[in-house]
Amino acid sequence: MKDCIQIFVLYFCVGILSPSQAQSNLLNSKTPEEYRELAQNAPEDQKPLPYGYVDDRDILWSKTVWEVIDLDERINFPLYYPVDTVALDASRRSLYDVLVKNIKNGNLEGVYVDSYFSEKRAFEDLQATLTKIDTTDLGIQALNAGEPVPQEYITRRDITAADIEQFLIKGMWYFDKRLGELKYRLLGLAPVAPDVNFIDDDSIDPEENKVPLFWVWYPGAREILHNAKVYNPKNPSNPISFDMLLNARRFNATIYREDNEYGDRDIKDYIVDNALFQLLESNRIKEAIRDKEQDMWSY
Repeated sequence: MKDCIQIFVLYFCVGILSPSQAQSNLLNSKTPEEYRELAQNAPEDQKPLPYGYVDDRDILWSKTVWEVIDLDERINFPLYYPVDTVALDASRRSLYDVLVKNIKNGNLEGVYVDSYFSEKRAFEDLQATLTKIDTTDLGIQALNAGEPVPQEYITRRDITAADIEQFLIKGMWYFDKRLGELKYRLLGLAPVAPDVNFIDDDSIDPEENKVPLFWVWYPGAREILHNAKVYNPKNPSNPISFDMLLNARRFNATIYREDNEYGDRDIKDYIVDNALFQLLESNRIKEAIRDKEQDMWSY
Protein backbone atom coordinates (compact mmCIF):
# COMPACT_ATOMS: atom_id res chain seq x y z
CA MET A 1 0.00 0.00 0.00
CA LYS A 2 2.83 2.37 0.89
CA ASP A 3 4.58 1.62 -2.43
CA CYS A 4 1.37 2.42 -4.35
CA ILE A 5 1.05 5.77 -2.60
CA GLN A 6 4.66 6.64 -3.42
CA ILE A 7 4.13 5.78 -7.10
CA PHE A 8 0.99 7.90 -7.22
CA VAL A 9 2.81 10.88 -5.67
CA LEU A 10 5.65 10.47 -8.18
CA TYR A 11 3.29 10.50 -11.18
CA PHE A 12 1.42 13.48 -9.75
CA CYS A 13 4.64 15.48 -9.35
CA VAL A 14 5.76 14.60 -12.88
CA GLY A 15 2.40 15.76 -14.25
CA ILE A 16 2.64 19.05 -12.37
CA LEU A 17 6.22 19.78 -13.32
CA SER A 18 6.19 18.67 -16.95
CA PRO A 19 4.54 21.85 -18.36
CA SER A 20 7.05 24.09 -16.62
CA GLN A 21 9.98 21.95 -17.79
CA ALA A 22 8.82 22.32 -21.38
CA GLN A 23 9.79 25.99 -21.30
CA SER A 24 12.48 25.92 -18.63
CA ASN A 25 15.05 27.36 -21.07
CA LEU A 26 13.10 30.61 -21.14
CA LEU A 27 14.39 31.42 -17.68
CA ASN A 28 17.96 30.87 -18.84
CA SER A 29 17.76 33.45 -21.64
CA LYS A 30 20.62 35.95 -21.68
CA THR A 31 18.94 38.60 -23.88
CA PRO A 32 15.38 39.67 -24.71
CA GLU A 33 15.96 38.48 -28.28
CA GLU A 34 16.85 34.99 -27.08
CA TYR A 35 13.80 34.97 -24.81
CA ARG A 36 11.47 35.85 -27.71
CA GLU A 37 13.04 33.23 -29.96
CA LEU A 38 12.65 30.51 -27.35
CA ALA A 39 9.07 31.56 -26.63
CA GLN A 40 8.15 31.38 -30.31
CA ASN A 41 9.93 28.06 -30.87
CA ALA A 42 8.93 26.21 -27.73
CA PRO A 43 9.33 22.43 -28.07
CA GLU A 44 6.09 21.16 -29.51
CA ASP A 45 4.90 18.61 -32.05
CA GLN A 46 4.95 20.30 -35.44
CA LYS A 47 1.97 18.33 -36.74
CA PRO A 48 -1.48 17.97 -35.17
CA LEU A 49 -2.79 14.63 -34.04
CA PRO A 50 -4.19 13.06 -37.23
CA TYR A 51 -7.84 12.10 -37.46
CA GLY A 52 -8.59 8.41 -37.42
CA TYR A 53 -9.77 6.86 -40.66
CA VAL A 54 -13.55 6.55 -40.88
CA ASP A 55 -14.98 4.23 -43.51
CA ASP A 56 -18.36 5.07 -45.02
CA ARG A 57 -19.64 1.71 -43.82
CA ASP A 58 -18.78 2.68 -40.23
CA ILE A 59 -21.11 5.70 -40.27
CA LEU A 60 -24.48 4.46 -39.13
CA TRP A 61 -26.03 7.96 -38.94
CA SER A 62 -24.84 11.53 -39.56
CA LYS A 63 -26.10 15.09 -39.37
CA THR A 64 -24.38 18.20 -40.75
CA VAL A 65 -24.95 21.40 -38.79
CA TRP A 66 -23.88 25.02 -39.09
CA GLU A 67 -23.22 26.95 -35.88
CA VAL A 68 -22.41 30.53 -34.90
CA ILE A 69 -19.81 31.38 -32.25
CA ASP A 70 -20.57 34.76 -30.67
CA LEU A 71 -17.32 36.46 -29.69
CA ASP A 72 -19.10 38.61 -27.11
CA GLU A 73 -19.37 35.57 -24.84
CA ARG A 74 -16.57 35.25 -22.32
CA ILE A 75 -15.91 31.58 -23.05
CA ASN A 76 -15.19 32.53 -26.68
CA PHE A 77 -12.69 35.31 -25.86
CA PRO A 78 -9.62 33.14 -26.70
CA LEU A 79 -10.78 33.18 -30.34
CA TYR A 80 -11.09 36.99 -30.35
CA TYR A 81 -8.19 38.37 -28.34
CA PRO A 82 -5.67 39.90 -28.69
CA VAL A 83 -6.92 42.60 -31.06
CA ASP A 84 -4.08 45.06 -30.37
CA THR A 85 -0.79 43.32 -31.11
CA VAL A 86 1.59 46.29 -31.10
CA ALA A 87 3.08 45.55 -27.70
CA LEU A 88 2.67 41.77 -27.79
CA ASP A 89 4.93 38.97 -28.93
CA ALA A 90 4.46 37.52 -32.41
CA SER A 91 3.24 34.26 -30.87
CA ARG A 92 0.14 35.98 -29.45
CA ARG A 93 -2.40 36.47 -32.23
CA SER A 94 -6.15 36.14 -32.62
CA LEU A 95 -7.67 33.42 -34.78
CA TYR A 96 -8.57 35.94 -37.50
CA ASP A 97 -5.02 37.29 -37.65
CA VAL A 98 -3.62 33.76 -37.95
CA LEU A 99 -5.97 32.94 -40.83
CA VAL A 100 -5.42 36.17 -42.78
CA LYS A 101 -1.64 36.08 -42.33
CA ASN A 102 -1.39 32.55 -43.73
CA ILE A 103 -3.82 33.28 -46.57
CA LYS A 104 -1.73 36.30 -47.50
CA ASN A 105 1.61 34.46 -47.52
CA GLY A 106 0.16 31.49 -49.39
CA ASN A 107 0.43 28.89 -46.62
CA LEU A 108 -3.34 28.51 -46.41
CA GLU A 109 -4.86 27.70 -49.78
CA GLY A 110 -8.17 26.09 -48.82
CA VAL A 111 -10.19 29.34 -48.87
CA TYR A 112 -13.68 29.35 -50.40
CA VAL A 113 -16.66 31.59 -51.04
CA ASP A 114 -19.28 29.58 -49.14
CA SER A 115 -19.69 26.70 -46.74
CA TYR A 116 -20.13 24.18 -49.57
CA PHE A 117 -16.53 24.82 -50.69
CA SER A 118 -17.53 25.05 -54.33
CA GLU A 119 -15.52 28.11 -55.42
CA LYS A 120 -11.95 28.74 -54.35
CA ARG A 121 -10.52 32.18 -53.57
CA ALA A 122 -7.01 33.65 -53.44
CA PHE A 123 -5.99 36.56 -51.21
CA GLU A 124 -6.21 38.99 -54.15
CA ASP A 125 -9.84 37.97 -54.66
CA LEU A 126 -10.62 38.86 -51.03
CA GLN A 127 -9.42 42.46 -51.23
CA ALA A 128 -12.90 43.81 -52.00
CA THR A 129 -14.22 41.96 -48.93
CA LEU A 130 -11.48 42.96 -46.51
CA THR A 131 -10.63 46.50 -47.65
CA LYS A 132 -12.56 49.63 -48.60
CA ILE A 133 -10.79 52.43 -50.50
CA ASP A 134 -12.78 55.64 -50.86
CA THR A 135 -12.29 59.25 -51.88
CA THR A 136 -13.38 62.19 -49.76
CA ASP A 137 -15.55 65.02 -51.09
CA LEU A 138 -12.49 67.22 -51.59
CA GLY A 139 -10.86 64.43 -53.56
CA ILE A 140 -13.93 64.11 -55.78
CA GLN A 141 -13.86 67.85 -56.42
CA ALA A 142 -10.21 67.62 -57.47
CA LEU A 143 -11.03 64.66 -59.69
CA ASN A 144 -13.92 66.52 -61.36
CA ALA A 145 -11.63 69.48 -61.97
CA GLY A 146 -9.18 67.22 -63.76
CA GLU A 147 -6.54 67.61 -61.06
CA PRO A 148 -4.56 64.78 -59.44
CA VAL A 149 -6.14 63.59 -56.21
CA PRO A 150 -3.81 64.17 -53.21
CA GLN A 151 -3.09 61.07 -51.13
CA GLU A 152 -4.63 62.62 -48.02
CA TYR A 153 -8.00 62.71 -49.79
CA ILE A 154 -8.00 58.93 -50.25
CA THR A 155 -9.21 56.90 -47.25
CA ARG A 156 -8.56 53.22 -46.61
CA ARG A 157 -10.54 51.05 -44.19
CA ASP A 158 -9.38 47.51 -43.49
CA ILE A 159 -11.20 44.78 -41.60
CA THR A 160 -9.13 44.03 -38.50
CA ALA A 161 -9.37 41.48 -35.70
CA ALA A 162 -11.27 44.03 -33.61
CA ASP A 163 -14.08 44.09 -36.21
CA ILE A 164 -14.72 40.35 -36.08
CA GLU A 165 -17.98 39.69 -34.24
CA GLN A 166 -18.61 36.00 -34.84
CA PHE A 167 -17.24 32.81 -36.32
CA LEU A 168 -19.39 30.42 -38.31
CA ILE A 169 -18.47 26.75 -38.24
CA LYS A 170 -19.69 23.76 -40.22
CA GLY A 171 -19.30 20.24 -38.92
CA MET A 172 -20.73 16.75 -38.99
CA TRP A 173 -22.02 14.71 -36.09
CA TYR A 174 -21.93 10.99 -36.85
CA PHE A 175 -22.40 7.70 -35.04
CA ASP A 176 -19.41 5.42 -35.56
CA LYS A 177 -20.75 1.89 -35.25
CA ARG A 178 -17.23 0.45 -35.10
CA LEU A 179 -16.41 2.50 -31.99
CA GLY A 180 -20.01 2.61 -30.79
CA GLU A 181 -20.07 6.34 -30.05
CA LEU A 182 -21.26 9.69 -31.34
CA LYS A 183 -18.42 11.82 -32.71
CA TYR A 184 -17.94 15.24 -34.30
CA ARG A 185 -15.76 16.34 -37.20
CA LEU A 186 -15.19 20.05 -37.91
CA LEU A 187 -15.25 20.79 -41.64
CA GLY A 188 -15.04 24.57 -42.05
CA LEU A 189 -15.05 27.94 -40.35
CA ALA A 190 -15.61 31.54 -41.40
CA PRO A 191 -14.98 34.90 -39.67
CA VAL A 192 -17.98 37.25 -39.63
CA ALA A 193 -17.67 41.05 -39.65
CA PRO A 194 -19.71 44.05 -40.78
CA ASP A 195 -19.72 44.64 -44.52
CA VAL A 196 -16.65 46.78 -45.12
CA ASN A 197 -18.60 49.03 -47.53
CA PHE A 198 -21.06 50.01 -44.76
CA ILE A 199 -18.98 49.36 -41.64
CA ASP A 200 -19.07 53.01 -40.49
CA ASP A 201 -22.61 53.75 -41.68
CA ASP A 202 -24.84 54.27 -38.63
CA SER A 203 -28.01 54.12 -40.75
CA ILE A 204 -27.50 50.40 -41.39
CA ASP A 205 -28.83 47.87 -38.88
CA PRO A 206 -25.73 46.17 -37.40
CA GLU A 207 -27.50 42.81 -37.26
CA GLU A 208 -28.32 42.98 -40.97
CA ASN A 209 -24.82 44.11 -41.92
CA LYS A 210 -22.90 41.00 -40.83
CA VAL A 211 -21.30 38.94 -43.60
CA PRO A 212 -18.95 35.91 -43.58
CA LEU A 213 -15.68 37.13 -45.09
CA PHE A 214 -14.53 33.73 -46.39
CA TRP A 215 -14.76 30.04 -45.57
CA VAL A 216 -11.73 27.93 -44.66
CA TRP A 217 -11.60 24.18 -45.27
CA TYR A 218 -10.65 23.17 -41.74
CA PRO A 219 -8.82 19.84 -42.32
CA GLY A 220 -6.40 21.71 -44.60
CA ALA A 221 -5.75 24.40 -41.98
CA ARG A 222 -5.07 22.11 -39.01
CA GLU A 223 -1.28 22.22 -39.20
CA ILE A 224 -1.30 26.03 -39.33
CA LEU A 225 -3.72 26.28 -36.42
CA HIS A 226 -1.73 23.70 -34.47
CA ASN A 227 1.35 25.94 -34.59
CA ALA A 228 -0.66 28.99 -33.47
CA LYS A 229 -1.06 29.07 -29.71
CA VAL A 230 -3.92 30.26 -27.54
CA TYR A 231 -3.33 31.94 -24.20
CA ASN A 232 -4.12 29.56 -21.36
CA PRO A 233 -5.31 31.60 -18.34
CA LYS A 234 -5.05 28.59 -16.01
CA ASN A 235 -1.42 27.92 -16.91
CA PRO A 236 0.25 30.55 -19.14
CA SER A 237 3.43 28.46 -19.39
CA ASN A 238 1.51 25.69 -21.13
CA PRO A 239 -0.59 27.26 -23.94
CA ILE A 240 -2.81 25.18 -26.18
CA SER A 241 -3.23 25.48 -29.93
CA PHE A 242 -6.23 26.73 -31.88
CA ASP A 243 -6.55 23.25 -33.36
CA MET A 244 -6.82 21.68 -29.91
CA LEU A 245 -9.31 24.30 -28.76
CA LEU A 246 -11.60 23.88 -31.78
CA ASN A 247 -11.47 20.09 -31.95
CA ALA A 248 -12.17 19.87 -28.22
CA ARG A 249 -15.11 22.27 -28.71
CA ARG A 250 -13.92 24.56 -25.92
CA PHE A 251 -16.34 27.26 -27.01
CA ASN A 252 -20.04 27.97 -26.97
CA ALA A 253 -21.96 27.87 -30.26
CA THR A 254 -25.57 28.02 -31.39
CA ILE A 255 -26.94 25.98 -34.30
CA TYR A 256 -28.45 28.17 -37.00
CA ARG A 257 -28.82 25.60 -39.81
CA GLU A 258 -28.98 21.86 -40.37
CA ASP A 259 -29.02 19.79 -43.53
CA ASN A 260 -32.63 19.23 -44.52
CA GLU A 261 -34.93 18.63 -47.48
CA TYR A 262 -35.65 22.36 -47.83
CA GLY A 263 -32.27 23.23 -49.28
CA ASP A 264 -30.52 23.46 -45.90
CA ARG A 265 -32.52 26.53 -44.96
CA ASP A 266 -31.62 28.56 -41.87
CA ILE A 267 -33.74 28.41 -38.75
CA LYS A 268 -34.58 32.09 -39.18
CA ASP A 269 -36.12 31.28 -42.59
CA TYR A 270 -38.93 29.23 -41.09
CA ILE A 271 -39.12 30.88 -37.65
CA VAL A 272 -39.30 34.55 -38.53
CA ASP A 273 -38.85 37.53 -36.18
CA ASN A 274 -38.85 35.50 -32.99
CA ALA A 275 -35.41 35.17 -31.41
CA LEU A 276 -36.69 33.10 -28.47
CA PHE A 277 -38.32 30.47 -30.67
CA GLN A 278 -35.23 30.40 -32.91
CA LEU A 279 -33.08 29.64 -29.87
CA LEU A 280 -35.52 26.95 -28.73
CA GLU A 281 -35.41 25.36 -32.19
CA SER A 282 -31.61 25.42 -32.07
CA ASN A 283 -31.67 23.67 -28.69
CA ARG A 284 -34.17 21.13 -30.03
CA ILE A 285 -31.79 20.19 -32.86
CA LYS A 286 -28.89 19.95 -30.42
CA GLU A 287 -30.82 17.70 -28.03
CA ALA A 288 -32.00 15.50 -30.92
CA ILE A 289 -28.35 14.95 -31.89
CA ARG A 290 -27.35 14.15 -28.32
CA ASP A 291 -30.25 11.73 -27.91
CA LYS A 292 -29.25 9.88 -31.07
CA GLU A 293 -26.37 8.09 -29.30
CA GLN A 294 -28.70 6.88 -26.55
CA ASP A 295 -31.29 5.82 -29.11
CA MET A 296 -28.70 3.66 -30.88
CA TRP A 297 -28.33 1.59 -27.71
CA SER A 298 -32.07 1.34 -27.03
CA TYR A 299 -33.89 -1.72 -28.15
